[in-house]
Amino acid sequence: METSTPDYQSGGSGVSPTPGLQIQQCEWGDVKRLITEVHYARRAAGRQFCFKLVEDTQTVGAVTYGPPSSPQVARSILTDATPLVELTRLVIITSTPNAASKLVGVSRRFLPTPRVVISYADSGQGHVGYVYQATGFRYAGLVAPHDSEYLVDGKRVHPRTLAARGITNPRRWARENNIQWVPIEPKHRYWWASPGVSVKWPSLSYPKGESRRYDAPNKDRA
Repeated sequence: METSTPDYQSGGSGVSPTPGLQIQQCEWGDVKRLITEVHYARRAAGRQFCFKLVEDTQTVGAVTYGPPSSPQVARSILTDATPLVELTRLVIITSTPNAASKLVGVSRRFLPTPRVVISYADSGQGHVGYVYQATGFRYAGLVAPHDSEYLVDGKRVHPRTLAARGITNPRRWARENNIQWVPIEPKHRYWWASPGVSVKWPSLSYPKGESRRYDAPNKDRA
């Protein structure tokens, strides 16, 4: 189904990995609308560094890096005090080949070093993590989340989304409203470290399989 494309305006200078594409470090406000309207989670995530992908004069992609959601993650992977960030959101709304891997690969080079970067590919969304495989991340296997999602009007809703709506105790709210909760599918873990940095996570063979795209509300595919 064809839908109109929002006019995500852009400007300024940046790095051009290929003709027609430019990657710029930016402020959260520059990509907030794109991420919250297009990403399947439909909500923001922690962000410390933001980058946008510009094609002609339009912002057609965004990536954010921020603190991991739990301090336990740092303890599980780090052997010292090397700074750790998580790739928290990645959105692409252009059909230009390899746009996602170029955005991730170039933006990562602009993060302060030494540093460790982690990210997750959501198997529940049909994601395998090919963009991370293409940009030199190592694979650390599947990890099962500790919380659950909730079936609201036939759609899976994350507890953090409910918290943003003012529901402070999702489990109790679900019981009181006869809302079913379901386990969250495992996620593929990926990591990248600056040269010379030691990590605890393993480096395993990459997973393979069909990677499913999801329908975005303002673009044919995202």
